[in-house]
Amino acid sequence: MEAKEYPADSIEAEVVEVLKTCYDPEIPVDIYALGLIYDIQVNEEQAVDVTMTLTSPMCPVAGSLPPEIQHKIEGKVERASEVKVEVIWDPPWNTDMMSEAAKLELGMM
Repeated sequence: MEAKEYPADSIEAEVVEVLKTCYDPEIPVDIYALGLIYDIQVNEEQAVDVTMTLTSPMCPVAGSLPPEIQHKIEGKVERASEVKVEVIWDPPWNTDMMSEAAKLELGMM
């Protein structure tokens, strides 16, 4: 799964920058580079919907990470009128979804 490119001045690009500051506490790589973000949608009213997954359903931060991400986006992306973060499990996450930089950081290359 390749990371999408967004226009530099877009709300989506701002959201990506915020996501790059969010980490699973057990993995020293941001959630965007880990490939945990499946989609970012912004509607006409500037509402942001983030679709993501976690490394596993048993992830210890399953209850705390999505609200943390929502609050960070709400606090840093001023143009966003509303933010919703949804966790899905299909397709299941795997290491192929990680960026090359994340794999290198974790010694997987």
